Amino acid sequence: MSSDAWQERYILRNIQRDESDLYWPLRLEALRTHPEAFGASYELSSQLSVSEVKERIHHEPDDYILGAYTPEGALAGMIGFKREFGLKLRHKGVVWGVYVSSAHRGKGLASRLLSEVLERGKHLENLKQINLSVVTTNASAKRLYERHGFEVYGIERNALEVEGQGYDEAHMTYFYNKHSD
Repeated sequence: MSSDAWQERYILRNIQRDESDLYWPLRLEALRTHPEAFGASYELSSQLSVSEVKERIHHEPDDYILGAYTPEGALAGMIGFKREFGLKLRHKGVVWGVYVSSAHRGKGLASRLLSEVLERGKHLENLKQINLSVVTTNASAKRLYERHGFEVYGIERNALEVEGQGYDEAHMTYFYNKHSD
């Protein structure tokens, strides 16, 4: 089956608070299997209560976690978006927590999730850019972001440390005025 056909099988929609039982296991899987890719840790995150997890799930146009669901209702992937807070920062948003479970990789799902976030951002008043960070060792993720128009604006050396190993992060940004239709 082609990548496009696979993509069409997935339903993209915001994760709801009452779906924490779907969301949290996938988030913990991401933190456990790729600890170098996330600022949050599996060790601390796995200790959160159900109510704390639910409090972290928002459903606002400028603060949400977008999920990719299989036709059977399983959560296959996710991406978080949050607009910056404050008068001088509201022109920016942040993408965080991008993850697709291993069983669903290679089908263009991360690309589809990112495209949806970028499209939604077009409709947020005065949103001018979206930022994200990616560890420099994750070449496939960096290529994905570059294909969608993100550009590196800096490298933070030793941004994350996992089990004594330092990881650099590329800070990337997407400017809407460069990519307007």
